[in-house]
Amino acid sequence: MKKYLVIGNPIEHSLSPKLHNYWFEKNNIDANYDRRKIDKSEIQDIINEIKDNKLDGINVTVPFKSDVIPFLDTLSEESKITQSVNTIYIHDKKLIGHNTDIKGFELSLKETQFNLEKKTILILGGGGVVPSIIYALEKLGVSKIIVSNRTKQKTEKLKKNFSNIGIADWGDIPEFDMIINATSLGLNKEDNINLNFKNINKKKLFYDVIYNPKETNFLRTGKNLGCQVSNGKMMFIYQAFEAFKLWHKVKPEINDELKKFLDV
Repeated sequence: MKKYLVIGNPIEHSLSPKLHNYWFEKNNIDANYDRRKIDKSEIQDIINEIKDNKLDGINVTVPFKSDVIPFLDTLSEESKITQSVNTIYIHDKKLIGHNTDIKGFELSLKETQFNLEKKTILILGGGGVVPSIIYALEKLGVSKIIVSNRTKQKTEKLKKNFSNIGIADWGDIPEFDMIINATSLGLNKEDNINLNFKNINKKKLFYDVIYNPKETNFLRTGKNLGCQVSNGKMMFIYQAFEAFKLWHKVKPEINDELKKFLDV
């Protein structure tokens, strides 16, 4: 039986085991997928489990998407540019880091049917999935990307890799068409971002990368303002779809039955 794992901290909210094990059953694949909460100091040991054939693949979530890079043999082009890895696998005895978040985010945006042409995007957060979101948005040709994070150090680091982005101080709300919560604020139901959205018109899209819980206070705020809202459910499913294809050379089905099963 093949074994797969998602690592992160926190990890309790992750529905990756539920999703991948569902697809294993549907596609008659003899494999198991689990989750493991780790500390940064344990990354080397986890990587050694792949090298020792105890694991066949790993997904990586917050906050280790860049921390795993030094332990890998090679990176996909997307991972090199974003310095972010969320999928690890072995090919020709080499440990490869790949980024399926980019494709996952792109495909999820198509589902919102929100017109991104000549639009300004405000991203809240500076780590985790943010480089992947910026990369995807630049590829999609949006007009302007502004990033705001509670610690400026992260935004300044992002600016080195993505020189065209703008930076806003945390608490400032520049004019935007779409706002993305890419922070972890919302994983706990009582979490509030505490930003002032009073003067926002109804033509905005509030997008939260968090999918569990399915409605964060951030999304509730957007809904109360009469704006379009979208959680990270489809991004989560599509990034998993891309990882599944890499690992198993199979395209798993994404349908209403799956979405109902995940209840997100």
